[in-house]
Amino acid sequence: MHQPRRVKFDSEVLNESILPNQLFQFVNCSVLRSDGLKKEHIWVRNGRILDERTVFFEEKRMADVQVDCSRLILSPGFIDVQLNGGFGIDFSTYNSNDDEYKAGLESVAKQLLSHGVTSFAPTVITSSPETYHKVLPLLKRSKASPDGAGILGAHLEGPFICANKRGCHPEQLVITTFGSNPAETIENVYGSTENIAIVTIAPELEGAQTAIEYFVSRGTTVSVGHSSAKLGPGEMAVMSGARMITHLFNAMQSYHHRDPGLIGLLTSSNVSSDHPLYYGIISDGIHTHDSALRIAYHTHADGLVLVTDAIAALGMADGVHRLGTQTIHVKGLEAKLDGTNTTAGSVASMPYCIRHLMKATGCSIEFALQSATHKPATLLGVTGEKGTLDVGSLADFVLIDENVDVKATFCSGTRVFLLN
Repeated sequence: MHQPRRVKFDSEVLNESILPNQLFQFVNCSVLRSDGLKKEHIWVRNGRILDERTVFFEEKRMADVQVDCSRLILSPGFIDVQLNGGFGIDFSTYNSNDDEYKAGLESVAKQLLSHGVTSFAPTVITSSPETYHKVLPLLKRSKASPDGAGILGAHLEGPFICANKRGCHPEQLVITTFGSNPAETIENVYGSTENIAIVTIAPELEGAQTAIEYFVSRGTTVSVGHSSAKLGPGEMAVMSGARMITHLFNAMQSYHHRDPGLIGLLTSSNVSSDHPLYYGIISDGIHTHDSALRIAYHTHADGLVLVTDAIAALGMADGVHRLGTQTIHVKGLEAKLDGTNTTAGSVASMPYCIRHLMKATGCSIEFALQSATHKPATLLGVTGEKGTLDVGSLADFVLIDENVDVKATFCSGTRVFLLN
């Protein structure tokens, strides 16, 4: 039995092309499991996680390459289900042609690897039907690779929202009814629904419940948000198949003890294991006060999903940026709609949001990491491939220290980012 070739995670050897059936063993790391961090090994072959019992008892062999992870944490790659853009690119903007849009999408996907993000849902805010018809066919699902993070499908945040809770969305493009034939309205506005992973709608709109059932029947995850709804329409939405609240606390009715609105869904008797509910939350210290983060965490921790809601200014300098047709001014971590005090997306990275959640709530690093990996994967029904390090899943993972600083990112077992 041959001895494995031993290398450090930052070795140039890992720049070499991986051969078919080449067996890798990642050692000297704390592996994120459902029940916490474990001192374990991860085995990878042909881009997927392998059962070590298969290696030991059936194949009776050792690894070809043994990778020393220098006592770092090995976590599934981060998943961001609400990302409006980044690095100067805005997913709601289609300028001239498909090739230019795809190049921008690929540029963001590539640079997200440095944040440990291996899968994301490009998010398009309230836009014209013409824009949806152009960009949606370009947002096809894909696996993570050395070229960039994988695409989960689009998150369409609008235009079926409440005008009074539109936030920074352009009022003239908001649609406040699904009409008498919601299926026809949806197809007219979006075109094909094939590439839609998540849609955010206001559940109080005329025809919303029928629309929710239509989306769910097509495999689209429905999220409620940008809404003035009382608790009743929110509960009806969950009963009809909605599974998420978009950026909890933001762009919705404030909690009131006589009608808690969508926030009341966190403790609703209609939310159960039969109707599980997740909520996106922007843990950047700007969108959501630390006290609100703590309330959410202590009320319904199981549903907490970290999202960045980042805009084109992510990774860029302060200044003027775009979000769809809107002009946004960015200073530090604050992004404001031109001429207003309205918060307009974030410029925080996923590692920053994970760190801030731990700081604000006192939660464990394991909980915070699960909220950026396993829980969003469960929400979208992709845990067979992403969000875990279970046998058979894609070997998309990140090496981080206890401060959640990303040291290296791997996609299908290939190192795709290394911190210099």
